[in-house]
Amino acid sequence: MRALLRLPTLVLTLALVLASFATSATPQVAGRDVSIAATDAQQFLDGRFPHRQVLLGGLFEVTASRPQLAIPPGTRLQLGMDLALATAGGAPVPMGQLVLTSALRYDATQRALFLDQPRIDAFHPAGGSGELDADSRALLSALLADYANKEPVYRIDPAIAALLGGMEVQSAGVRDGRLVVTFNRDIGAVAGALAPLD
Repeated sequence: MRALLRLPTLVLTLALVLASFATSATPQVAGRDVSIAATDAQQFLDGRFPHRQVLLGGLFEVTASRPQLAIPPGTRLQLGMDLALATAGGAPVPMGQLVLTSALRYDATQRALFLDQPRIDAFHPAGGSGELDADSRALLSALLADYANKEPVYRIDPAIAALLGGMEVQSAGVRDGRLVVTFNRDIGAVAGALAPLD
C-alpha cells in the first residue's frame, strides 16, 4: 500500500484511464485522434433520453425519445428520434419520427461532442402520411438548434479528459464510421510517457 501511495500522480492518472477503458465505453486513441464508435455514442444517448423541452412558457412540451444514431458514409452523422407533443399538462401525443443529419463540434470546457448545424432530412408522421409544413419545420429547426447548443451526443470520461488536459483541439467530426476529435499533440506518446517502467 505504501508503494502505491508513492507512485507519481501522473502514473495514477494513467491507471484511472486504463480502468475506465475496462469498465465503460472505450474510445480509441491513435496518434492525435480520440475516436468513438457509433455503438458507444448510442449507449451514451440512451442514457440521456427521453429529452423534454418546454415551449411558450409551459403551454407545450415536446418529448424526444428512442434515439437512433447511425454514421453513414460522409462527414455527417445521422440521428433519428421519436417526437411527442403535450399541451397544457396533458398526455403526450405521438407526432412522428424525426431524422436529422449533423456535423460535430467539440466543447473543450465540457469535454463533450455536440451537434453542429443539424439539418432535418426526413419526418415520418405518426399517422403514416403527410409532410411538414413550413411553420412546423421552422419550429422543429429551432428546437434542434437549441438541443445542439445544450445537449452533448457524447462526453469523454473524466479520467480520459484528465490525460488530455492542456491539449488543444484541432477538429471534430465524423470519419470512417466513427466520431473523431483531433488534438494538437500525439496522445499515444503522452500515454506512453506516463506508463511505469518495468
